[in-house]
Amino acid sequence: METSVELAGLASAAATRLVDLLATDGWAAVKSSVLSLWRTAHPERVEQELEEARAELIQAERTGDETELHGPLAAEWQARMIRLMTTRPDTADELRALLAGDLRPAGAPEQQVTGSLTLEAHVRGGDAFLAGRDMNVTRGGRA
Repeated sequence: METSVELAGLASAAATRLVDLLATDGWAAVKSSVLSLWRTAHPERVEQELEEARAELIQAERTGDETELHGPLAAEWQARMIRLMTTRPDTADELRALLAGDLRPAGAPEQQVTGSLTLEAHVRGGDAFLAGRDMNVTRGGRA
C-alpha cells in the first residue's frame, strides 16, 4: 500500500493539472475521464462541483483574479482526490493513468495532434501570410 505522502503527491499533481484544464477548450474531453474516478461515489455531485469550479475560474479569469483562485481550487480537489484514494485504493492507479493520459501537461509530445493542413490564399494587390503555426512578419525594419 502506498504512503500518505505518495498519495498526497499524486493528488497534488492531478489536482493542479485538473484546475489548469478547467477553463480550457480541452475540458470537455477530460471531464468524463475525471468523473470516471468517482463512478461509485456520487459522480453527479462531483460533476456539479466541477462545473461550479469551472464557472468560478472562468469568472475569475474575466476579472483577472484567476491566480488567487487557482491555489485554493487545487487544494480543494487535492483533498477530494486523497479522500477518494483512501476509501478506494484502486483509484490511485486509475489516477496515475489519467494523469499520464488526459491530464498530461499541455504540449507534451504524446498530446500533440499530428495531421495535415492545406492553406490557400487568393490575393489581388496585396500580401497574404498563411501559417499552420507561429509566424513572424517584419516589414521595413530589421528582423
